[in-house]
Amino acid sequence: MGIIRTKSSMSSPSKKTNQPNQVWSADIPYFSVQKCLLYLVTIINWYSRYVISWRISTTWEADFCIEALSEALGKGKPEYFNTDKGCQFTCWGFTEKLKAEGIQISMDGKCQVFDNIFVEHLWRTIKQEEVYLKEYESVIECKVSLREYLDFYNNERCHQALDYSTPEQVHLGQLALKAS
Repeated sequence: MGIIRTKSSMSSPSKKTNQPNQVWSADIPYFSVQKCLLYLVTIINWYSRYVISWRISTTWEADFCIEALSEALGKGKPEYFNTDKGCQFTCWGFTEKLKAEGIQISMDGKCQVFDNIFVEHLWRTIKQEEVYLKEYESVIECKVSLREYLDFYNNERCHQALDYSTPEQVHLGQLALKAS
């Protein structure tokens, strides 16, 4: 389903994902709510497209990313964790949590726009199906609405790439995807 890039070989694929929890990925887009920038981190499983955890913040600090990672690690453990080279993902607190769990860290290569494609697709979907359609009155309203949307995304929204199954069905192993 996805391509794993190892630290020693960022620019060449080493193998494809064929089961949940091989590769997780995270990224942080931002959007505006009532003249306030909000930063949203999600941790997604490449194989199932399942959003494992997420947090929203009004600051660019790493704490909300570390909280999301801690929650995600309470639900499982990937072999690889892929991010861009943003300061939230390269900080000591984030990388040490991954290292302590024996998770291999993969960071996007220079000019490798497709390294984090699954989380980029997620952001496009969230923005088009949720954020751009609503005018949130507050950060709290935005959090509540995003929680509802991400529950829908994981549990009800069928994905063509998942043979029209939901991310939850694939993530929990209820359905095996056909090898491509």
